[in-house]
Amino acid sequence: MSVSFTVVGFPGDRRVTLFADACRAAGLAEPRVVGWPDVLRGTFALPAGVPVRIDSPGEDPEADALLRGPVAATRTGGGARWYAGFVEGLGRIADAARAAGAPLLNDPDEIAVMFDKRLCHARLSAAGVPVPPALTGVDGYAALRARMAEAGMRRVFVKPAHGSSASGVIALEVAPDARAGAGAGAGAGERIKAVTSAVRREDGFHNSLRVQTYRTAEEVAALVDALAPDGLHVERWMPKAGLSGRVLDLRVVVVGGVPTHAVVRTSTAPMTNLHLGGRRGDLGAVRAALGEDGWREAMDVCARAAACFPRSLMVGVDLLVGIGWRRFAVGEVNAFGDLLPGLPGLPDGPAAGVDAYTAQVRAAMSALSGSTCAT
Repeated sequence: MSVSFTVVGFPGDRRVTLFADACRAAGLAEPRVVGWPDVLRGTFALPAGVPVRIDSPGEDPEADALLRGPVAATRTGGGARWYAGFVEGLGRIADAARAAGAPLLNDPDEIAVMFDKRLCHARLSAAGVPVPPALTGVDGYAALRARMAEAGMRRVFVKPAHGSSASGVIALEVAPDARAGAGAGAGAGERIKAVTSAVRREDGFHNSLRVQTYRTAEEVAALVDALAPDGLHVERWMPKAGLSGRVLDLRVVVVGGVPTHAVVRTSTAPMTNLHLGGRRGDLGAVRAALGEDGWREAMDVCARAAACFPRSLMVGVDLLVGIGWRRFAVGEVNAFGDLLPGLPGLPDGPAAGVDAYTAQVRAAMSALSGSTCAT
């Protein structure tokens, strides 16, 4: 039996393993895996005519070291260097795929846009997809506070432009402090609160699995100014709907333009990422709260977001649901947003009862038969 797919990824990684399991279950051969370190060094080749799936380099320590350089893997910042190396690697994959006549299941240029939050937000906004309003021209804490004041925003999310997994993300809110008396010093007339996964150590800020709260302008300024050289994306904080005292959002996997899988992420913190203490919520309860019309609108927003990346077979959409269950906005679109082990497809969708990787294998085989994949 011939090779079914080539996967650019991390051999042994969960993503690669789950995709290989789906291939075998479909009666296909084991995918060939090309490691990201070989891509980054330019020491790889792609087999002629074999479809290529580009997967995440994120859990490969060797690839991470090549992309980041000699800094700790937990260190926040360094995203600009990481991104430049990643985009260079994507370009090599694109060139190799053209030379080999190998169809691509996800497009390198689109992946690059999804990994720049500023570019992704702009693309979605231009297409009329609802997104939170963004602030531009923020190159540090002073500029952040000035732009917030100009826009009348007191609550924003500050995101490293090329970050992932909530690395360095800051949920910032500023409010007047009625306790400040006359003659108080500069900045004393306000309260500030910043919730983030970044913890300060002697050598700078590092990612933590527990959210941190900073309450002084000096602490927040130090974090923002440390992240700013790599680029920042700042957007209005959209208050989220909640159930049972926990706020929520949705990760929706869209395969072949159709939402196939959805998971509810809930938290008592502003960030709902599962590795930061978030929990999976009750999708049935969310659908009931939205009602059938609201659910259809939510899935339509996700499909419209995915349509902004037409040459990518799969994207993961982070859908924000506003208080009142009537407003939606797309927080991010993720190129590798399908790691949802054991999650069956939506019961009324084309992947009912199967996982996201099986859905992608089926959609890829259908797309390849119609020659609709990127080349």
